[in-house]
This record gives sequence, C-alpha cells and structure tokens, in this order.
Amino acid sequence: MSLVFELDPPVDRALRDGVLALWTDVSNADGAVGFVPPVTAEEIRPDLVRHLTAMAEGRCRLLVGYDDEGAGAVAATAFLTLNPHRLMRHWLWLYTVMVHPRHQGKGYGRELLAAAAEAAGGIDGIEAIRLTCRGGAGLERFYASCGYKEVGRVPDAIRVAPGDDRDDITMLLPLNRH
Repeated sequence: MSLVFELDPPVDRALRDGVLALWTDVSNADGAVGFVPPVTAEEIRPDLVRHLTAMAEGRCRLLVGYDDEGAGAVAATAFLTLNPHRLMRHWLWLYTVMVHPRHQGKGYGRELLAAAAEAAGGIDGIEAIRLTCRGGAGLERFYASCGYKEVGRVPDAIRVAPGDDRDDITMLLPLNRH
C-alpha cells in the first residue's frame, strides 16, 4: 500500500481535524515538528491556524498524504511555503513534514518528499527546496538519503529541554529542471 497525495486539498473540518490529530500524534511520538511531548491538540492549534492563514493568503500550499487503509485518513503532510523575499523567490521552504507514527518505516516519508519535490517542481520559477530539521534524531541522514544536502548548521539553536540543546540544520534539494 502507498499513500494517495493531494496538493491544495479543500480545507474543511475533516482536513483541519485530520492535520491537527496527525500533528499531535507525531509530536507525542517525539517527532521533531515544533513541539516537545507531551502536547495537546489545543497547544498545536494556533500553529495550524497560522499555516491555514498562510494558505488562504496564497503564501503556503499543503500537500496531504491520505491513507486508503484508514478510509482516507490524513497520514502525512508537508507545507510548501513560498519565499516572499524578492531575491529568493526561486526556492521554497518545506515545513511540518510529518508521517503518522503508525506508518513510519514503510517508505512513506520518501514518498512524501518525492511528492513534495514534484509539487514544488510544478510551481513556476521554483528551483530548490529548503528545510530545517532538529539535530540529534538522525533526520539529516534521512533527508540526505532522499537527495537533500546539508548547507548550514547552527549549533545548540534548539532547546528541547534544559540541558538538551540541538543543532538547527538547513538542508537543500535542488530540483532538476528540464
């Protein structure tokens, strides 16, 4: 089985609730998506609202992977955020890259990143994807195995807990333009 991906799905209550539940589950499984467990959906909701607002304003696009095993449940997401800086509009940011913990280890993360690259490649003028990840979890190795290259690192920039500082790692994926 693989996920079914949709770029810019209609935003309705089911999608909002699905993304919120995914974000909560990933965070509570110690996923590096902006929170430290334990966290509640209500703590995550303001961040989701910011993403949805950026989508409504045309600054961000949502890629969703649906699980056909779970009757189309939201199983993976990535937000493609356009760069507003006039000198940097040739690349975009990939944020909140998530695969539900029950699906990890099945290759869905690779599918999600491939779908994100395909989506970004379809946006006029986009030549690369940048993302950041939290050090200490092996994420940079995973992204590197998907073609991303580490292009920057800020030591101890992320404080997960007192005495637990992690590097903030910037990764880049140049898109093959034909």
